[in-house]
Amino acid sequence: MNGLQVSRRAVLGGVLGGAAGLALGGTATAAEPGRGRPPRVLVATNEPWGTYHVKPLLAEVARRGWQLTQLVPDYTQITSGDPVRVATPADAPEADLLVVTGAGDWPADCAARFRRLPLAASALAYQKPVEAPRARELRPRIRLLTASSPAEGRAFAQYLGTRRPVRAVGSPQTDGLPARRPEPGLVLVLTSVTHPDATGDAAPGTELLLAGAEKLAAAGKRILVGLHPREDRRLWDRYEISDVPSVTASARAEAAIGIPGTVFPLVAAVGTPLVGCTDPELTVPDYLLAVCSATVDDAGAAVAAVDAAHLPDAAVLADAVGPVGGSAARLLDAWLRCARQGARRP
Repeated sequence: MNGLQVSRRAVLGGVLGGAAGLALGGTATAAEPGRGRPPRVLVATNEPWGTYHVKPLLAEVARRGWQLTQLVPDYTQITSGDPVRVATPADAPEADLLVVTGAGDWPADCAARFRRLPLAASALAYQKPVEAPRARELRPRIRLLTASSPAEGRAFAQYLGTRRPVRAVGSPQTDGLPARRPEPGLVLVLTSVTHPDATGDAAPGTELLLAGAEKLAAAGKRILVGLHPREDRRLWDRYEISDVPSVTASARAEAAIGIPGTVFPLVAAVGTPLVGCTDPELTVPDYLLAVCSATVDDAGAAVAAVDAAHLPDAAVLADAVGPVGGSAARLLDAWLRCARQGARRP
């Protein structure tokens, strides 16, 4: 564990420890969730303040009248107008279910804090297929495992150190895929995070991607940048930066190139072929590379790779993307069943 992680764990542990004398968080005490009143769900993510993984669920949550709250260590990194409801463990509302999106320090600490709540684990972003140090703490309590696709489910199971089945529910971001209308010469550049911060770590490869974008621009390509929510915008301000989500923006592009991440299968689902920029220090699940028509580790290869980019075959695409349409509803249905089962247990 690096110094950043140790420091973060100490800080987060202090937040939780300081609230130890407060209520442990609610369980269903009145009506069973979904029968008599809307379910109340708490979510804890590996990126403690990263509300962007929860946002795609908000439309379905609102349609159903649910109460969904993301747990954060404090409010310092929550921007004004963020539509995701947040709370610290000290002021969290009563709940019927705790959902963790990983086994990092923050989700594991929240699970320990709200130990009376039934626990679900749902992959809302990719995880490396290597058992997480704190996965052992969560495994005995997890009643439900979900991921967007069969491929993500296999990686998520390895990450959690379990052989239990993982339910493939699809990604909420594919519930409204845009119609693809590629513009000649337009290339979408998909960034990652250059510098780690308190919310999460970084992914290597930005220098390679920047150099690749320069080669593409010099070859006459128009560059449209799809920024990761935590990326430093200033690194890319020489190009057009998309003001819509990367999945939506990808419908305009002839091809996309970037650091492989959670968005890659979703862009492929739109019908836009992908090229991956791979750094020797970058580790991602194989299924993110499988949706790429090529990977490059030299900026000089970017133009040829983009010109030759093509989609993977249908079987690879289905394995990586999962079911398309109704995904948010499938995920919430799974959470509801988990909450109801928890309410029935003494």
